[in-house]
Amino acid sequence: MADGRQNRRYPQNLQGVLQLAIDAGSGADGPTPVEPISQERSLWLREALADVCKGQMDEVEQMKRCLTALNKEDVNEEEDRDEDEEDERESAFELLSDLSENLDNARDLMVLGGLDVCVSKYLCHAQSGLRWRAAQLIASCAQNMPQVQVHLLKIGALPKLLQLTDSDPHPTVRVKALYAVSCLVREQEAGLEAFLSHDGFSVLMRGMQSEDEKLQTKSAFLLLNLLTSNPEQKDTVISMGMVQQLVSVLRTPHSRFHEHVLGALCCLVEDCEKGLKDCRDPSLGLEDLLRLRARELQGKDENQEELEFCERLRMACSRRHQSDDHGMDR
Repeated sequence: MADGRQNRRYPQNLQGVLQLAIDAGSGADGPTPVEPISQERSLWLREALADVCKGQMDEVEQMKRCLTALNKEDVNEEEDRDEDEEDERESAFELLSDLSENLDNARDLMVLGGLDVCVSKYLCHAQSGLRWRAAQLIASCAQNMPQVQVHLLKIGALPKLLQLTDSDPHPTVRVKALYAVSCLVREQEAGLEAFLSHDGFSVLMRGMQSEDEKLQTKSAFLLLNLLTSNPEQKDTVISMGMVQQLVSVLRTPHSRFHEHVLGALCCLVEDCEKGLKDCRDPSLGLEDLLRLRARELQGKDENQEELEFCERLRMACSRRHQSDDHGMDR
């Protein structure tokens, strides 16, 4: 028995602790022999659980230290000192973003007031490096976290992020802000309502018309995602002239984000008479554009999905033409 205990290997991490607990509770339905826990095993369990708790506390302490740095007042006395403080704050944001990949840490950061300081102080900070890092941290915390999303919406994060997406002079800020917008509105009903109330679709349209390829791509992708997940919004965007504007985007030099633009147009014609009618407007010349684009994409594997969108849209418009012709014959 003594040799058996000496040769027993105990788990070395939290996963091992959990597995040990599962094994202990998965006995047969019959009576389980009751054995007193050995001193060796009791000591190991206490140490293992203490390490787990200590690790979590260490991360909370790291977040508190980061927030201390972020809550410092701005000092403008010496240029060198300003640069040092900016470096310290940028490092604090980067560490917080890494820690917030853990959902528990994201929730703890919210409770500690970290998201409030991001929204109130850093989304409007003079330093672009701090603005985009604040937006990135908001995105990291909001992903798949309804509780955090609701809190951010309540403290007014979305309109500030939309404004940054729309008009910030620094391209990285615009891209990171849009990423945070996406994390607040996708699969989030309250977020979508706030997005609509602040004319979010117009912000996406202007993003696609910008000169920054990353912003173009992310704007088109979010538009496609929102229309796919919320088909009831088709009438809203069609009434804004979205079909005409998307077609004008397709007439710009070909870019990879055109795949998402074509996908959005496909959404707007499927089960939507108004969208189909807009696409068939002869003044747009959409069918000729689609035929030309299809020829350009033929034989290119990397453009296969875009070609499929192109053909779907062309066929949808063509079927409608055929239906009209048959109606006239009758």
